[in-house]
Amino acid sequence: MKRRDFLKAAAGAALCGAGTAAQARPNLQPAEKAVGMLYDSTLCIGCKACVAKCKEVNHMPPVIEGDQTTWDSARGLSAKTLNVIKVYKNGTAASKDVEVNGFCFEKRSCMHCVDPACVSVCPVTAMRRNPLTGIVTHHPEVCIGCRNCMMGCPYDVPQFEYNKTFGQIQKCQMCNQAGVERIDKGQMTGCAEVCPTGATLFGPRKALLAEAKRRMTLKPGEIYNYPRGDVSKPYSHHEKVVPAYLPHIWGEKEAGGTNVMHISAIPFDKLGMPPLGERSPASIAEGVQHTLYKYMALPAIALAGLTYVVHHNTDDDNEGGES
Repeated sequence: MKRRDFLKAAAGAALCGAGTAAQARPNLQPAEKAVGMLYDSTLCIGCKACVAKCKEVNHMPPVIEGDQTTWDSARGLSAKTLNVIKVYKNGTAASKDVEVNGFCFEKRSCMHCVDPACVSVCPVTAMRRNPLTGIVTHHPEVCIGCRNCMMGCPYDVPQFEYNKTFGQIQKCQMCNQAGVERIDKGQMTGCAEVCPTGATLFGPRKALLAEAKRRMTLKPGEIYNYPRGDVSKPYSHHEKVVPAYLPHIWGEKEAGGTNVMHISAIPFDKLGMPPLGERSPASIAEGVQHTLYKYMALPAIALAGLTYVVHHNTDDDNEGGES
């Protein structure tokens, strides 16, 4: 085979994929009837009623750490704790919701991302996003225990049962998994139902976002009746002096947005939230992955093309030699 013919064939094979490039798809949009929760850390009093109710709903035992033996003392999320209250402290911690020499409470549970990375990286669709409500659920009947979801989640939410022979992933399912189905039955999440101050509020994502934005416009020192339970049909209100809110609704846009949103008087980086832009990591990763999958076929295409050219030229040489 002549060198010129070989180079032409190689160049042609390479050009098969030259026109394609890894491009991120757009972020997914909130589900049509997305539901979620709004956590207002300025309302939280650290009573952990939400933690106890979550354990009750999910049939999980209390986690006892250290010498604390009277109530659940879990310090972080685990396969036995799907919802936990953490504390921010600075200096003397004399005043609530003050960054310097103050303290505040912060809640950790699944954020139920609008464009969830855990769903994107799961190879067997054990993680699923409900197209109607946006709730992200885990389905153990198909999970293979690869723990990709743990690596993909920017909030470190999915937790594996390492102490079990056939351990599974555990995470907040927004009280709508098999055997619970509170949301499908028209109820609210357990944590929102028992919160005495309305720090955890349930409802449609649009209504929760509107309520969060309303609070951003309130003047510190005013009195506001904070709704409790379901923002669309609150069962009561909690009257409280308005704090100096940070003008930031976490989850409105972070990583494509979340159905569980947070507001606070303390910067979110101080509360342990990860540094995230508006672009969903899942949208970027899927663009790269799909391009790589396409390119995996290129070596075979190139080999087939080169084989054809070599065979064709070999035939021509043989015919020329016989004449």
